[in-house]
Amino acid sequence: MDRTTSRSPHLKVGIVQHFFSDDVDSNRSRNLAAIQNLADEGAQLIVLSELHDSLYFCQTENVDNFNLAVDLPGEFTDFYAEAARQNGVVLVTSAFERRAPGLYHNTAIVFEKDGSIAGQYRKMHIPDDPGFYEKFYFAPGDMGFEPIDTSVGRLGVLVCWDQWYPEAARLMALRGAELLIYPTAIGWNPDDDEDEKQRQRNAWITVQRGHAVANGLPVVSVNRVGYEEDPTGDTSGIDFWGSSFVAGPQGEFLCECGEATAEERLVDIDLERSENVRRWWPFLRDRRIENYSGLTSRFLD
Repeated sequence: MDRTTSRSPHLKVGIVQHFFSDDVDSNRSRNLAAIQNLADEGAQLIVLSELHDSLYFCQTENVDNFNLAVDLPGEFTDFYAEAARQNGVVLVTSAFERRAPGLYHNTAIVFEKDGSIAGQYRKMHIPDDPGFYEKFYFAPGDMGFEPIDTSVGRLGVLVCWDQWYPEAARLMALRGAELLIYPTAIGWNPDDDEDEKQRQRNAWITVQRGHAVANGLPVVSVNRVGYEEDPTGDTSGIDFWGSSFVAGPQGEFLCECGEATAEERLVDIDLERSENVRRWWPFLRDRRIENYSGLTSRFLD
């Protein structure tokens, strides 16, 4: 069924930039309060950040952390399905999925406003960097880059590290996504100097604004915020830089959150603007697809 017909071109999007603790119930309660607050303000679509059930456990390689994973469907989906249903919103969530014994994914789940599951996306690009040891925990996604149809539009949901890859954004756009959405958990090493911190944060913002421009689509990027220590003490932990934002189809800022504050923001997005921008800047028309075969190679000599 096409759920995108007979809807307003103006979409009210709520973003939830929160800090988290090791108390799953407390994190869910705070998320639920945010969902209720934004729904009361008129939000139709609400986006949470990456792995919002817990602290960012990927700072270390610890087999005990697999106990944080959840079955899908299960009590995680029951909780957020009810949150979506009670508040009448489309809801984008993020979970540590236990798919089978020894097989885990970093998975986004989208709920329709009636509480049903509209679709899922398993994170495709998995980092393995100091403080971000995600390859230890997550198998790469196997669901492809497929937008999720909802009553508020066709959502191109990707996750965090995916946001650095123009190919992922482009494939979502080519398959009809009307929004690009990135639940995220990214921050800097507190030991880095201020100039390096800002270079990293600005690069993160710039590349995603570039996806908006290149594809003529709004981008919604929702990060966590706050300091989380390394449980081993081997590093100085991660200071998640917040800075959640919404950009329009020309990369223009529609909303910017702070670097160090928990925030809940409501943003009005005009989905019809994408069509107008694509007429002015017809990048999709002028692509030379017959010359792009090299993009499927690891490297070109």
